[in-house]
Amino acid sequence: QVQLAESGGGLVQAGGSLRLSCAASGRTFLRYALGWFRQAPGKERESVAAVSWYGDRTYYADSVTGRFTISKDVLKNTVYLQMNSMKPEDTAVYYCAAGAEAGRNGLISPNTWGQGTQVTVSS
Repeated sequence: QVQLAESGGGLVQAGGSLRLSCAASGRTFLRYALGWFRQAPGKERESVAAVSWYGDRTYYADSVTGRFTISKDVLKNTVYLQMNSMKPEDTAVYYCAAGAEAGRNGLISPNTWGQGTQVTVSS
């Protein structure tokens, strides 16, 4: 099993940037696809971005395409979510997850979750 720990959330003004980090520990990092999800108050959790095991495939939700970038540092066992041109509607708790693969609609079969980090974008 792999353990995940997110960091980097906070308060930012609209148009600003934040970078979330997710540090993985436990079983071999390379064997998992990783992704980011978010959940806003009163809404269902949604997939935001995912990156494949080899890092050669990525997925982005339409709402963040062109603004967010997911990347992974194998040596540091860490996946990042760079968020630019942020909007108030990006406000949510962001979760890192490990799963089977990065598919067309996000991370497939997420089975391990981090504790979440709050991101708030003020208008």
